[in-house]
Amino acid sequence: MDKRQTIVLCADDYGMSDGVSAGIEELVALGRLSATSAMTSLPAWRRCGPRLRQLVAEHPIDVGLHLTLTDQRPLTRAISLADDGRLHSGWRLMGSAFAHTLLLDEVREEMCAQLDAFEDVWGAPPDYIDGHQHVHLLPGVRTVVIEEMARRYNGTAWLRSCHEPVAHARARGIGFTRAVAIGTLGLGLEAHAARFGIPTNDSFRGIYDFTDRPPYAEVFRRSLTGPGNRILVHCHPGHVDDELRTLDPLQEQRERELAYFASPECGEALDAAGMRLGRFRDIEPESCRRAA
Repeated sequence: MDKRQTIVLCADDYGMSDGVSAGIEELVALGRLSATSAMTSLPAWRRCGPRLRQLVAEHPIDVGLHLTLTDQRPLTRAISLADDGRLHSGWRLMGSAFAHTLLLDEVREEMCAQLDAFEDVWGAPPDYIDGHQHVHLLPGVRTVVIEEMARRYNGTAWLRSCHEPVAHARARGIGFTRAVAIGTLGLGLEAHAARFGIPTNDSFRGIYDFTDRPPYAEVFRRSLTGPGNRILVHCHPGHVDDELRTLDPLQEQRERELAYFASPECGEALDAAGMRLGRFRDIEPESCRRAA
């Protein structure tokens, strides 16, 4: 019996560009990822999604919706969420959320459009939902997300929690300030989701400042330390291409992460930590298990 602990390793931003998508696909084929989150409002999702679907048939992983409410173009009119056809920045969205001025009907409409786009390409519901720049944690947005997940999927899809106890983040020693800030945004999400029968992870890792000091190998190694029963490590691997350069400032970091995960060093780090990769259902709490 394999006694290693199972964790979910999730690559964000599939569908942001052809290069990002191709890099994630390479890691799926190598068995170095167990989940990826899709940005279904971007054109590359419809171009690349069918290819990912064929790949996942041979190399099963979970595929979820990366709810996108910042910086990119929306699928709906999103009048209050966008200017000149582009969604507001993360800071502006956050300000509106905490001022309680978000028009939640527009948030719901955009989320439903992105879910429809996911299902149109994938032919099935998402395995889980999370948020680009963690927008699913924001006041109001989280309520919409949980209500729609309960309505559409009745507890069959997971929701990403981004909370990590402060002591655990401090002991890890990398990305502490960001981890605490993001974790504070996510306080109460797990309990809220549980009231609707929606399962969540109980440990969120992989946060750092996107520099190369320390090297990404050290970031990942430390992400494998500390307690947790349902551990999720998120990452952002991918190839940089011209499309990505027009869409997102996170570029060279993606190449560094991709090179690390494709290397033997990644597998060695997992073995040394006594961990292996698995899907959300492999870490599902007993209270959420369903009869086969």
